[in-house]
Amino acid sequence: MELRMPSPEQLRTVYDAHLREAFPAAELKPLENMEQMWRDGWYRPWCLFDGDDIVGECFLWLGHPGWALLDYLCVSPQRRNTGLGAVILQKLREREQGTVIFGESEAPEDAPDHDMAVRRLGFYARNGLRTAGYDTEMFGVHYKTLYLAEGPVDDTALMREHRFVYQNTFTPEKYAKYVRIPCDPDAAPGPKVPWEQ
Repeated sequence: MELRMPSPEQLRTVYDAHLREAFPAAELKPLENMEQMWRDGWYRPWCLFDGDDIVGECFLWLGHPGWALLDYLCVSPQRRNTGLGAVILQKLREREQGTVIFGESEAPEDAPDHDMAVRRLGFYARNGLRTAGYDTEMFGVHYKTLYLAEGPVDDTALMREHRFVYQNTFTPEKYAKYVRIPCDPDAAPGPKVPWEQ
């Protein structure tokens, strides 16, 4: 198995066949946004190939050199629960050596499916991701912040790079309205709206 970039046509195929099935519409970027960010050099849609078949993907939203947000991690519906998620993360670690990869996983206390959110966090922990000291809120959804790095990363530096990814893409108005890094645990949640809002 090999982790490599898809063709534009393959990206469209996995978007429709894998990501649309795996992620709620409110959490899924429009394909056109991904394609434009890839063309602009801000996105890496890594795909796991088993021969000619794409069996999973891990998409990185790039920030400053050495920093990236794990935007989506997905295994094809036919190959789930076979250990491929761990394979993808291992191969990503090899491909992106020297990069701090951070991400968001739904906080169990506010997730519609508490048990699934707990299992997801457990999966990430088993595969070497650490939990940062701050949570986030994106478009009204509460997340735990996780990261994959050679060693501990200072929360202040991580938060700065985490903010940069969104500030570099969203208008100041959109960022102020829908992104909270960190989120205030005592504040009322923001509005739950689709990503493209």
